[in-house]
Amino acid sequence: MTDTNTDTLTDRVEAALRAVRDPQADLSVFEAGFVENVVVDDGDVTIETDMTALDGDTANQVVQAMLRAVDDVAGVGGVHVERTTPSSDDRASVREFDHVIAVASAKGGVGKSTTATYLACALAADDDVALFDADIHGPNVPELLDVSGPVQSSEERDPLPVSVGGLDVMSVGLMESGAPLAWRGAMAHDALDDLFTNTAWRNDDVLVIDLPPGTGDVVLTTLQEVPVDGVVVVTTPFHASVSDTSRTVELFRDNDVPVLGTVVNMAEYVCDCCGESNDLFREEAVGDLDATVLAELPFTHDLQGTPTPGDVPAPVADLASEVDAAIDTADEVDVPDTAVDIRGLAPDDRKARVRKRFTALDGGEPFVLVSDRDPTPVGNFLGRLADAPRAAFDPFEVRRATPDDWVLETIRPSTE
Repeated sequence: MTDTNTDTLTDRVEAALRAVRDPQADLSVFEAGFVENVVVDDGDVTIETDMTALDGDTANQVVQAMLRAVDDVAGVGGVHVERTTPSSDDRASVREFDHVIAVASAKGGVGKSTTATYLACALAADDDVALFDADIHGPNVPELLDVSGPVQSSEERDPLPVSVGGLDVMSVGLMESGAPLAWRGAMAHDALDDLFTNTAWRNDDVLVIDLPPGTGDVVLTTLQEVPVDGVVVVTTPFHASVSDTSRTVELFRDNDVPVLGTVVNMAEYVCDCCGESNDLFREEAVGDLDATVLAELPFTHDLQGTPTPGDVPAPVADLASEVDAAIDTADEVDVPDTAVDIRGLAPDDRKARVRKRFTALDGGEPFVLVSDRDPTPVGNFLGRLADAPRAAFDPFEVRRATPDDWVLETIRPSTE
């Protein structure tokens, strides 16, 4: 028989539940969407919940808080929390994101995962953002964000991301917490492919991918499986790191992935006592990078804590702004209006356009060329036009601006 005071008891139960908060977002369990239904029958209370947005430890804490709150309500004989299983139908796949940004490094230990995590948190201030930890042999994102598994599954058995302050997070580390991961190539490929293909994301504006360091199988798999719109490469100012980073930049361009730019991490240290800025590395080689420097992040305590989505230190907020701008212009070449564009032209037309522009210049005037292939050999042609040796062109710089575009910049030698 149903209690005739069910409505009154239901009101009291719901009032008690509204006092239970989501510890991450500081919302009531109703506002956070955790409570889907409350059923009261003869004093027995069943709370139907969807806790898949929370990591395992936090979900258990919230469940226990709900049980305690309702158990103290007068008239409640028993209380049970029933976890529901959401469907994947209203979730996004990896290919439905507006933008996919990879964060990479040539070496481990340069702060790649920290940069990726802070970048995702910074972008979450304005967009619905997801963070995928693809560093399968060293998944650090869960530790950086202080979250844990287990990963829940949808009705279709698709893995569901953990939510941290509205930021979706998926990582092998959420499933293999604390265990050393020594998967070989095929296993790593299968694990990543499964997560990339099947994770049912809530957010679908921006996906940030934390790649493993180097240029191994996992990195190449990611480039093949995921439509990456651009990559941010992290380095320190140390010359060996910069040298390897330049080769990594070229790898991405060879795989038709636009390089948005580089982040120079641990660029300086500001003394806590005197406020003086100090270089951590004796020799800086940042000028050798063949990519735009998006940010130089300091070695600071502010970047060593637990990141908060939507609330990050100023240097990271500035980095997010630079990444936003770079992703919008990833396929564009930043050159002056006077540049000679020979992309898509036949060989004879290429020569004619270069000859016309170069011969119209006076000595000392700049010459900029945009091409769809490496224009380094054009230097010999310019030498013949100027009746000058190749060594007379100073500077003579060639850079790959996008996967499909090269830029040559030089100055016509003076005839005096």
